[in-house]
Amino acid sequence: MEVFQRRMGAVFQPLSETCTTRSGEETIRWQDPQKQSFQEAQVVELPIVDGLHPRPHFLPLAIPEDLSERLIRLHGDPFVWWMGQVMTFIMRPQKELITELEQAKKRLGFENPIVGVHVRRTDKVGTEAAFHAIEEYMVHVENYYQTLMRREEVKVKRVYLATDDDSLLSEAKQLYPDYEFISDNDISKSASVGSRYSEHALRGVITDIHFLSRCDFLVCTFSSQVCRVGYELMQDLHADASSYFHSLDDIYYFGGQNGHNQVAIYPHEPQNAEEIAFQPGDLVGVAGNHWDGYSKGTNRRVGMRSGLYPSYKVENKVEVAKMPLYKEADSYQTRS
Repeated sequence: MEVFQRRMGAVFQPLSETCTTRSGEETIRWQDPQKQSFQEAQVVELPIVDGLHPRPHFLPLAIPEDLSERLIRLHGDPFVWWMGQVMTFIMRPQKELITELEQAKKRLGFENPIVGVHVRRTDKVGTEAAFHAIEEYMVHVENYYQTLMRREEVKVKRVYLATDDDSLLSEAKQLYPDYEFISDNDISKSASVGSRYSEHALRGVITDIHFLSRCDFLVCTFSSQVCRVGYELMQDLHADASSYFHSLDDIYYFGGQNGHNQVAIYPHEPQNAEEIAFQPGDLVGVAGNHWDGYSKGTNRRVGMRSGLYPSYKVENKVEVAKMPLYKEADSYQTRS
């Protein structure tokens, strides 16, 4: 943990200029934030988000109550915007890292318009996600450029390729000679299972996330945190970048989140045994989007059986919560 913190401190600015020590007169484990002992403690030790108990109401996917009205009106996915602001603050780069990223931009020839493609393989395949060939990604890259070329001239179709498979760059160049692929194969090699926890690998993944967030569109698998963080950071650079992606597998989620609920806006009667029924106003807990017009989830009003339903018949329920701690963040020190 100490080594990890030193590495993070070498690339990112500290979260606070005043709360810099891990010790205090009183150190307590996470507990009910309303308790007096919690509010008076100098240091609160946080477990990973899955281990929080009791689970506070302001966990993702909730947004701050005082921002909610404007966010719901102006952004397609309010929580993603909110998390984008949090991640942008957490990942404020040190001066040395800023210089490295500027040099990498020049060296790689990173220019817009450009589509970011993130391909996670190695230990991910067969455990957390399925294998996806580069052709599956490029279908959506081409769709993006075809749409863009109806509005403006595109001289070069660029792709920023981020991957932990160092053989993929040459394969992509061979299969798609009409594209310009921008990638750093040293980063791909450092992301292999045997070396991904080195400082070189840390700087490599930060570089990939940085450039993915600067792309105009992302094609990836949201089962990967790298792509989700890039998508979150993208929100700080646009008025509304909530639709600037295509995921080949999961919908967007935050690891350890509270339930992701949707609200039915149209009635649905099952057409077969695989589907579920609901009426307008029913709360549906969504488990995933099949990206073929159907999602999978559970009607919380009638039972626990999960099934398919047309995605267009529901809309996301925006969770709103009072967040007193974020206004008083400088009063607390936390460690995990």
